[in-house]
Amino acid sequence: MKFKDYYEVLGVGRTASAEEIQKAYRKLARKYHPDINKTKEGEDRFKEINEANEVLGDPDKRKRYDMLGANYKAGQDFQPPPGWDFNRGGAQHFGFGAGGADFSDFFSAIFGSGFGGGSPFEGMAGARRASSFEQQPQEAELQISVEDSINGATKSIELRDPQGRTRALQVKIPAGIADGGTIRLSGKKGERDLYLKIKLAPHPRYSASGSDLVVKLPVSPWEAALGSKVDLALPDGVIKVSVPAGSQSGSKLRIRGRGFSGSKGARGDVLAEIKIVVPTALSSSEREIFERLQAVSQFNPRSAA
Repeated sequence: MKFKDYYEVLGVGRTASAEEIQKAYRKLARKYHPDINKTKEGEDRFKEINEANEVLGDPDKRKRYDMLGANYKAGQDFQPPPGWDFNRGGAQHFGFGAGGADFSDFFSAIFGSGFGGGSPFEGMAGARRASSFEQQPQEAELQISVEDSINGATKSIELRDPQGRTRALQVKIPAGIADGGTIRLSGKKGERDLYLKIKLAPHPRYSASGSDLVVKLPVSPWEAALGSKVDLALPDGVIKVSVPAGSQSGSKLRIRGRGFSGSKGARGDVLAEIKIVVPTALSSSEREIFERLQAVSQFNPRSAA
């Protein structure tokens, strides 16, 4: 088993205050959070940071860890001192966000499964208000409409803590946020940061393609054949678009800068997909015109395919 220098992991000195430890943890957690750093190395580093904070962010655990002394170096072979009470049952699983965090064998060897009495979450609302679990970011999913994602909105959500208590939050949705985007809400003193992952609700007209907004644009056969200016309804208003003469079903018109926010902050585009719609009921005049067109036209769609 290798010794873990939790102070080194967080980049703080052994005399660091609780505030300095929390500040260092928050900075590293933001940098290596899975929604920001999607590499395997980042995932491992994020778990290591959480484990270090679980120890140094809890006064009792930190005191017990410091009893090992300052002579060990990270990576050295380590065995708990004789008589040290520890659990040989392997790493312990702590609930965390959406995925949980597996702590190392070193952690289990030092603290076991019964450190502090029973569950690691016992007393969280009382004597252990400052436990690092409360400092760790939590994750949740927030489903919003395409209209709210494009225009921005304010939403009310309810969160439930490990004791079953609920609290309401007002969340400001930034205009243009894309499907899969993340909103971070900074926790107040003693509370965890909250990362909200945005999920777009299904919509009959709109869909997302990366940072582009895809919308169906129904046009008539004569608008497609002759070309025309038509109205296109978007989540943030109605605009006029030019349909080129000879447009085909499935072809797309691009409207710049009216889509979702991309990774570099710039807005994506709107892709208006043309759908030629044939009238289902013809007046006598319309039928006469179509019959006349049929008689004079040399166009054969099967040969053009």
